[in-house]
Amino acid sequence: MNARATNDDDGGGGYPRVLVSNRMTDAPTSMLDGPALADLARATLVGEGLVDVELSLAFVDDEEIADLHERYMHEAGPTDVLTFPVDDEHDVDERGIRVLGDVVIAPRVAARNNPDDPGSELRLLVVHGVLHALGYDHEEDEERLEMWARQERYSGVAVS
Repeated sequence: MNARATNDDDGGGGYPRVLVSNRMTDAPTSMLDGPALADLARATLVGEGLVDVELSLAFVDDEEIADLHERYMHEAGPTDVLTFPVDDEHDVDERGIRVLGDVVIAPRVAARNNPDDPGSELRLLVVHGVLHALGYDHEEDEERLEMWARQERYSGVAVS
């Protein structure tokens, strides 16, 4: 297998910066549009009032996300998105940039979630992961309503 990893940001070195890593093996390049999804993550961050921040966005195979799901959530099998936030909002790097954490997405799981429109599902998962990195949650009804409204606003995808 030949993993293809790329790092991509906004091209201009500006912020917010979204670093993209495509670690999917043997996946058609048409499966996802990393630059457009990074733009969506940036737009979500700006919409939430964050500019001097950095976030990583990784696209992985089912096996990798299943391993992460088991290791960190103690749940078997692949999931669609996992977020690993950096908990300290005052933790900034040497450039004065706050590192938010990592969002890991399994595009093939996303495609199974919504086979009629996997692109919409990926947009939804990117925004969902970014919002989790910012501290949003959906455990309680009120929290879920707020998070779902923000997801819809940024992704353009309604959640029922």
